[in-house]
Amino acid sequence: MFSKTCKYALRAVLYLAANSTTEKKLGVKDIAEELDVPGPFLAKLMQQMARAQLISSTKGPHGGFYMTDKNMASNLRQVVECIDGPEVFSSCIMGLPSCSSANPCPLHEKAFIYRNSLLDLVERQTIQQMADRIEEAGLALSANDYSTNKNH
Repeated sequence: MFSKTCKYALRAVLYLAANSTTEKKLGVKDIAEELDVPGPFLAKLMQQMARAQLISSTKGPHGGFYMTDKNMASNLRQVVECIDGPEVFSSCIMGLPSCSSANPCPLHEKAFIYRNSLLDLVERQTIQQMADRIEEAGLALSANDYSTNKNH
């Protein structure tokens, strides 16, 4: 349901949550390598999320991206909507322009239930909570983590 771009952004935010602090900032190049995402593409996503105050950044020789307590308290819905837009939770799953409760497409009812459940999940999960859950489960965010953690 989320675009590939949104998935990259979610992984980047969660990677920052697990690996950065206000004292330990990460550069786009390092994040891109870890996540196996094109650097210039990731840079644009990171700037977009920084403008939305979902992540923090500092310029200069000791600069980079990092997470503050305020960033960590943001929910995943904010990240999804920053990248894919709010219509990701309301547009027709088949892409029809006139789909609504009054004029439903063949998948509207099932999609409505699924979409609302997904919305509820991402709204209730803060970045901090999701990062903690990923770490507790031993899940990999990067290709490098996957190669060392694939037995989990």
